[in-house]
Amino acid sequence: MQPYLFNAELRSRIRGNLDGFAMQQMEQGGLREAAVAIVVTESAEAGQASVLMTLRPRQLGRHGGQYALPGGRLDEGEGDDDAARRELHEELGLELGQGDILGRLDPFPTRSGFRVSPIVMWAGGEVDLRPDPSEVAEVFHLPLAELDSPDIPRLEKSENSEHPVLSAYFPTLGHYMFAPTAAILFQFREIALRGKTTRVSHFDQPTFAWK
Repeated sequence: MQPYLFNAELRSRIRGNLDGFAMQQMEQGGLREAAVAIVVTESAEAGQASVLMTLRPRQLGRHGGQYALPGGRLDEGEGDDDAARRELHEELGLELGQGDILGRLDPFPTRSGFRVSPIVMWAGGEVDLRPDPSEVAEVFHLPLAELDSPDIPRLEKSENSEHPVLSAYFPTLGHYMFAPTAAILFQFREIALRGKTTRVSHFDQPTFAWK
């Protein structure tokens, strides 16, 4: 695993790779619109780049106790980039502007009924996080070096689909993370960090993520 330094070169590289990516079009098909923020920032280990992750409180009715990217459903008349920035501010107290958006990935259809649009952002300078305890139990800085592991992705046969369930193990979390979040992060790695064109919307999700 190579280190990823949080600097202008990495920002330019991610933006350039996302600019050159042709996003896959997807019909809404009755799915509700949602957006998540993939926020690249400096990790606790000075100089290293990471992505902000949250652990949702167990008492939440939807996806309680699961790892997640900051995000949620779109308000009426709201665009996906605005929704991702709003949810980021509501969940973590972090306010980023339109100019902090580096690009976007393919929308991902979830078993829970959402069409999730991942928005990639850059958070430089001082990042003062103020998590809302009603939505966030814990915050993690997931190092990009861990995302670059050759063991990612892990694919397991699904009993509900011809396509496998995708998961990924992260030492920082001490647990496996599953699709859809793991699939979205895998595509982020392949496109934003490696400059590849990799599709992930076909991967299945474990049944506990359907609710």
